[in-house]
Amino acid sequence: MSPGFSVRPGCSDGAVSRVLSCVLVMTLLVCSVAFAQTIGAANWPTEQPPRPLPAHRLAFPPYDLKTLPNGLQVLVIPHHEQPSVSMRLIIKAGAAQDPADKPGVAQMVATLLDQGTATKTSEGIANLVESSGGIIGTGAGNELSFVNAGVIKDKFVDLMALMAEMVEQPAFSQGELDRQKQQAVSGMQVRYEDPDFVADVVYDRLIYGFHPYGRPPGGTPESLPKLTRNDLTAFHRTWFVPNNAILAIVGDLTSEEMFAGAEKAFGSWAKKDVPAQTQAEPPAPTRRVVVIDKPGAVQTEIRAGHLTLPRTSPDWLDLELLIRVLGGEGANRLFNELRTDRGLTYGASADLQTFKYAGGFVASTNTRTEATGEALRVLVDQMWRLQREPVRQAELRGVKDYYSGSFPLTVETPGAIALQVLNQIFYGLDLKDLEQLRERVDAVTVQDLQTTARKWLFPDRLSIVLVGDASKFVDQLKAQGFDNFERIPISELDLTSPTLRKGGKSDAPPLAPGIVKKPLK
Repeated sequence: MSPGFSVRPGCSDGAVSRVLSCVLVMTLLVCSVAFAQTIGAANWPTEQPPRPLPAHRLAFPPYDLKTLPNGLQVLVIPHHEQPSVSMRLIIKAGAAQDPADKPGVAQMVATLLDQGTATKTSEGIANLVESSGGIIGTGAGNELSFVNAGVIKDKFVDLMALMAEMVEQPAFSQGELDRQKQQAVSGMQVRYEDPDFVADVVYDRLIYGFHPYGRPPGGTPESLPKLTRNDLTAFHRTWFVPNNAILAIVGDLTSEEMFAGAEKAFGSWAKKDVPAQTQAEPPAPTRRVVVIDKPGAVQTEIRAGHLTLPRTSPDWLDLELLIRVLGGEGANRLFNELRTDRGLTYGASADLQTFKYAGGFVASTNTRTEATGEALRVLVDQMWRLQREPVRQAELRGVKDYYSGSFPLTVETPGAIALQVLNQIFYGLDLKDLEQLRERVDAVTVQDLQTTARKWLFPDRLSIVLVGDASKFVDQLKAQGFDNFERIPISELDLTSPTLRKGGKSDAPPLAPGIVKKPLK
């Protein structure tokens, strides 16, 4: 028996054996650790994450595009994997076309499209869709309104007829409007208590100024109660016309059958002149820090970025990849620095906002109140780093692999295919770009991203929004070099005010309204 080791009286031979086994295992473990320290960790085998599988060329399905006599563009894509058909109709008008004093009209119009037509109640519409085994949905964004539908191919004609009636002859009944307004106002009052929501809408208002892109797409608690049925009918009459719309049909039918179905459902839709759109240009990027004071908040929501380029810019793809290096899939410097290295947050990201005539980028995170200043400083420093240093080849490779590898997943279903092609048509982009996406991504170099960073990133002119308990972090801002900021109590926030404050009072220059008028083609 080893010196210094004893067995308590009464222990059985089995117990003694188990004790001896434990001692032996522990002795071997200690020896292994000592051996590892002796030979050095560098000699231990290491293994890198597996490389992505070889990329397969994307076989994008053939498509046909035709314009009906009334001006409606119709895109059809035969897709025979399932006996179903997906339809997407977009109207090229959204929140950007809302009356300046009544944000929320476009979204309310879209909400009421499936709540009654000239011949059907909301219940009748729901019953017809259900009996067809289909689905239907409506909505609106900043630049467009839409109706989406899907159904088995045997019911294609029936559902197309319903879509046409919803788009051409909505009832906009006063009862439904009152009910939807009440629900929308209640929901918005709740959202205005959410720091995440507040940070997003204030940030958009900050970078776009009084340009329509800066309006809250769903309206405000003050604007929604003022909406009238006349507002909705005027918007619908002006913008819901076939020569201002695009219809995509994808599914288990021939091109001829799909074109015939579109002609039957929408051929009698009357063509009208569409007004020329003239808007103020968004303000140029300007350094501004806005603190929305929400007493009692335990975290701070942080947004930082500025105006960049429209979707139609030839530099768009390079900037998209650059922003992904900063905070997207495949690299995400913000997450690595803020979460992995410093433990300041559970998540951080950066995204490129895409619109037809302008765009922006935003870096987003949240952190505990006592770390607000440090988190903001790190976030801004990472933007400066993109300007000053070329990205690493490994970072760019990771972003490319994710971007190219995930794209086929976005065209797996008929509806997803239609959405991708509609986007290209809506923005006036070449449809061949979809088929050549992988080649275009692979051609981007580190030098391209460096040029893009110096051309389109302005870390000295960031718009910054912080939503949280200001009394507990404003001193941190001064210590980190952000000593010029506006502090607005959340109870006084007014997105329609030039100063973002009810009553228009502010200790800072007013929000730039935009100074140049130009037509939006």
